[in-house]
Amino acid sequence: MNETTGSPLKNESRAVSREGRWLTIPNGLCAIRLVGSFALVPLAIYDRPSAFLITYLALAATDWVDGKLARRLNQESKLGPKLDSAADVTMYAALLFGAGWMFGTTLLGESLLIGAVVVSYAGSCLASVVKFRRLPSYHTRGAKISGFLILLAVIALFLAWSIWPLRIAAFFVTLTNLEATLITLALSERRDDVPTLYHALRKTPL
Repeated sequence: MNETTGSPLKNESRAVSREGRWLTIPNGLCAIRLVGSFALVPLAIYDRPSAFLITYLALAATDWVDGKLARRLNQESKLGPKLDSAADVTMYAALLFGAGWMFGTTLLGESLLIGAVVVSYAGSCLASVVKFRRLPSYHTRGAKISGFLILLAVIALFLAWSIWPLRIAAFFVTLTNLEATLITLALSERRDDVPTLYHALRKTPL
């Protein structure tokens, strides 16, 4: 979101508001996703695939609406992107564990693609930690598309439709993680919510 439009006083007031705000509806949704993701682990261990899938879909829905609500309700905050990223990482880690636990034989054949996802994400995190002393929180357009592709892949996996949605999602997620690494290398200062590598290369306020 470009915060350079309008008067300097208005921009300064908005920045102060973002800095001190934390109790918002979008942040509440992120908190629900963060805490709710832990429920996926016992559902997988006790072999409840239907409950696991429904819970994941509900958690994924909060990821789709929190950012939109933040903009529509003017409830953007400094905490929001960080909380959103923490909730996403927790949810996808629980998803990977649960899918591996219940569909280990199927996923074993896709270990190279899944490994590429994990390694590329670890690389993007390492680059950001080394350069900015914090984990990345870019929420790129690629990440949004990746979330949708993962959703389709999970549904296809749990309903035994096809393995191809998983392969496509893994490939695209790997590209998204590589873009995040390049964004980190392109930025001169740490930022949240960078839509694309192009925006990072422009070196203008986002």
